[in-house]
Amino acid sequence: MRILFIGFWGVNDPLTTSTTMPNLQILQGISTVEVIVFATVERNTDDDMSFNPAFEGNKIVFKPLISRTNQSLLLNKLDDFLRFPRELTSLVKEYKIDTIIGRGVMAGALAYQTSKKTGVRFFVESFEPHADYMLDSGVWKSYDPRYIFQSRWEEKEKKLAEGIMPVAENYRRKLIEEGVPADKIMTVSCFVNLDAFAFNSKNREYMRQKLGLQDDTVVGIYVGKFGDIYYDMEAFELFKAASDYFLDRFQLIILTPNPLEEVRAKLKQVGLNESNTFVTKAPHNEVPAYLSAADFAFAPIKPADCRQYCSPVKVGEYWASGLPVILTEGVGDDSKIIQEEGGGAIFNLERHNSVNEAIQQIDTMIHIDGYRDQVRRIAEKHRSIQQAEKAYAKFFGN
Repeated sequence: MRILFIGFWGVNDPLTTSTTMPNLQILQGISTVEVIVFATVERNTDDDMSFNPAFEGNKIVFKPLISRTNQSLLLNKLDDFLRFPRELTSLVKEYKIDTIIGRGVMAGALAYQTSKKTGVRFFVESFEPHADYMLDSGVWKSYDPRYIFQSRWEEKEKKLAEGIMPVAENYRRKLIEEGVPADKIMTVSCFVNLDAFAFNSKNREYMRQKLGLQDDTVVGIYVGKFGDIYYDMEAFELFKAASDYFLDRFQLIILTPNPLEEVRAKLKQVGLNESNTFVTKAPHNEVPAYLSAADFAFAPIKPADCRQYCSPVKVGEYWASGLPVILTEGVGDDSKIIQEEGGGAIFNLERHNSVNEAIQQIDTMIHIDGYRDQVRRIAEKHRSIQQAEKAYAKFFGN
């Protein structure tokens, strides 16, 4: 088997590191795989584009696709989806590719277009209704060409892909209702590296000393962006509610790619300051140490009907570290898992007092002996790489 694997993020983007490299490692270990041509979309040529996997990658050939970002966003996207399929078609011919895999529906659109040109079968991993996500979040409008084209491509992927791997059971059931044959669908939640994100007592002690925290300080952590599919000011109000509940014992850690001064200004707007908050950017490999220092985590994701079909990576990483999560109601399979198995508390801003109730539930949880081990078992059950291994065995052999 000769595979073209398409990723839609840069080779050293944290999402590539956390969600794509493990997949490549599985494929590398399949005996019937001869070569893997790994193509990523690179939007900043000033970034390091060297491919240095943390595993034996002797079957992998790295081929970056360079996005021309020196033009308007719309023209840039148009250029990407006109030019990249031609470049990918050349790779298919050069390396005699017989299988194309797209990581996510945006990469899946490129896989579909390349398949259409070459006749090579294609599969789509991490399948989600991305167009609807962007529409419901207000990022795209229904008349936006990006929404129109992406919606059409997703329909083509559903119809023509030989295998689809949605990230939530909710979406697998929805795809079957839409007429997608059940035997070509297999759920693979956004799994995490359970070893890398495991709780580490030494890291906890080191980070808490570094941040000047007391033994009884209750630390809440948020890792991620604000805006788009995530709450913006509502998230800061959520942080403030936690601070009001735990009072002087509370410390907030935020690891975010957003401009730090903007984040600090919004914290100040809700009455939080540098004495009880720590805001920074952190590379992905440093995140586990911060999680070990925390006691619980936030996942303030905007609610929408399509959100029930997602699988937030951050929730899996929180669980792997043993952190209970304050999560928005109706998010992927995770909300139901929390309600039925534990692992956090659910809030709904439209329901009176639900935020305070969620925080109270978290307070109860973090005072139970061994609570981190209990939460960790949820990650082992629902966010293990074994889901991907089973899907690959189904679609690609051993």
